[in-house]
Amino acid sequence: MKDVAQPDPAPSTRPTAIVSVAVETPRHIALGPLLSYESQHPLSSGTLIRVPLGRRVVTGIVWDGDNSGTEDEPALRAVDEIFDALPPLSADWRALIDFSAAYYQRGVGEVALSVLPPELRRLGADAVADRIRRLHKRLALDALPASAIDPASTETLPPLTDAQAAACEAAAAAMTGATPGTLLLHGVTGSGKTEVYLRTAEAALAAGRQALVLVPEINLTPQLVERFARRFAGRRIVALHSGLTPAQRLRSWLAAHLGLAELVLGTRLAVFASLPRLGLVVVDEEHDPSYKQQEGARYSARDLAVWRGRREGALVMLGSATPSLESWQRAETGHYRRLALPERIGGAGWPTVRTVDMSRLARATVGLRTGSTGSAPGLAPQLVAALRERVERREQSLVFLNRRGYAPVLQCGECGWMSGCPHCSAWRVFHKQDRTLRCHHCGLAEAVPRACPDCGNPDIAPVGRGTERLEEQLAALLPEARIARIDADSTRKKGALEAQLGAVHAGEVDILVGTQMVAKGHDFRRISLVAAVNPDSSLFSSDFRAPERLFALLMQAAGRAGRDGASGAASEMWVQTWHPTHPLYAALARHDFAAFAASQLAERQSAGLPPYSHLAVLRAEAKTVDAARDFLTAAAAEAATLDEAADVMVYAPVPLGVARVADVERMQMLVESASRQRLQAMLAAWLTRLDALHASRGGGTGQRILRWAVDVDPLTI
Repeated sequence: MKDVAQPDPAPSTRPTAIVSVAVETPRHIALGPLLSYESQHPLSSGTLIRVPLGRRVVTGIVWDGDNSGTEDEPALRAVDEIFDALPPLSADWRALIDFSAAYYQRGVGEVALSVLPPELRRLGADAVADRIRRLHKRLALDALPASAIDPASTETLPPLTDAQAAACEAAAAAMTGATPGTLLLHGVTGSGKTEVYLRTAEAALAAGRQALVLVPEINLTPQLVERFARRFAGRRIVALHSGLTPAQRLRSWLAAHLGLAELVLGTRLAVFASLPRLGLVVVDEEHDPSYKQQEGARYSARDLAVWRGRREGALVMLGSATPSLESWQRAETGHYRRLALPERIGGAGWPTVRTVDMSRLARATVGLRTGSTGSAPGLAPQLVAALRERVERREQSLVFLNRRGYAPVLQCGECGWMSGCPHCSAWRVFHKQDRTLRCHHCGLAEAVPRACPDCGNPDIAPVGRGTERLEEQLAALLPEARIARIDADSTRKKGALEAQLGAVHAGEVDILVGTQMVAKGHDFRRISLVAAVNPDSSLFSSDFRAPERLFALLMQAAGRAGRDGASGAASEMWVQTWHPTHPLYAALARHDFAAFAASQLAERQSAGLPPYSHLAVLRAEAKTVDAARDFLTAAAAEAATLDEAADVMVYAPVPLGVARVADVERMQMLVESASRQRLQAMLAAWLTRLDALHASRGGGTGQRILRWAVDVDPLTI
């Protein structure tokens, strides 16, 4: 029988690869941490792609996972687009994301996609390829041979002090070692920490590595960029922070990811920058709370910088005049190596700290609070005299008050009405410049009423003082002085901050009034007197970190005075306080951070507080207090059933400091353990239960839990 030819089988339409993809979904979405898609050919982990998700097409990242697949699997949706022109994100970068997601209890895709530039997530593959071509073309045009660089644009290296030279040598030696580790650069204000950063970055660049420099505030980034640009003329430097336009941020990120940028300067988000040759991470002012993200994945950029350096074999340098107690304790126990810069450069001396006992002064001068003595309310006459003396000598002064607006509240003297916010458990602040009452929590702004809303009394008066009122009072007391104010209100317009700082540096201001925006990080060469008005509120706070933050802020503020040793002007810091004998002010007067840190660490160890224990906070938001409390109480009951919770303490729920914001009630519950590993294990098991608990509480509007979140290593409690 003759064979009958059989037709060729139809070619298989099934793609050859199944890929695991991280997409931006919250951790508790039931889809799981990674999704599976089909691809026509294998894709490397870290490849950026576009995939269908529901009715949308979203950006995703091919992730490490089991991509074997089987023929009998249900049909999967196909990858829509591949970013071929963009090199895959490295294994080290993906490991950083995996660690961050696990430690801070978030989804891998949520963390991975949220730290990429928004423009990168929005554009398609062809558009990104075009941006890369334009970037290469721009850099080729900008490139100059060494001989073409203007010598005037380069900075002459200043001589190093012995302490600076020792720190630079130690950093260079650590960088070439097998395990560079973490250095804690404890340098007093004005001791030349930035010069050590520059020399260490120079060593990293000379070795063909990239350097990442983190700063806490956006307003400090431009001056740091300028300083690095002068030192590294001809090098490629980019900035990464939220103040950039989407196009600028994408361009900077691409330059870093492609290895074209040698130096990356940025705020906390820059810790996630993709850097293929990372050799150095500098965290300037490492103690600053701005390094802790307060929304979404509540990560600490400082802690992640340390983890990333250890993973990638890069040197990490943490710098501060007042290190965080966690970092100080790790240096004390040998986990970090401490380098000291104990003296200010240029012969600059320490400001003499003078405390004014306001309670004693108030008893002696009845009119102090009313201004009948000729002094502004709450301003000591001797401080006003010291300011007048500086004005006459054409020296600059900084008066620091960490409260903006004119007055914290308006009050009726007849019935006691106060300008509370109807939507928040907070007062509305009086802003005299535009005659408004503003809530600094929900943003509600209304015109100041002509009379008391409750009793009709027209005599409603401001109580307390903010920077706006302080500026007005100083202008009345010292009419010959040129006074400027820098706070969040006076610098809203684009370029306003730079213009006002420029006026201070140019000597066009005699007295600068400001909040913490100007109390740290700025190199004011002409300021010889700093005054802190009413800093006592943090001394007796329920937050155990409040004294640490206050001491750091006052030390930083004091450091603005007397930075120009060549001027010969004696520098002072005045502190108006109702508690002049408090140990914090005694340590401040001696400029003795080590003694303050030792006393605080001893207190924390006896109380079992960080760094001798490990904390997390579960926060819940609802329309009613009962709904938020009931959710947290049920969550505590769930925790009690977990085997992983055996060595973990779960405390009773309590309201936040500002319990209601924008008509949403907020409560929190503290979770504590002596073991970081046990706390993490408990949280991982607990959050699965919390997902189900949240889903079960979707009843009436009043009882629904609007949001809940876990904050690991919280900075505020």
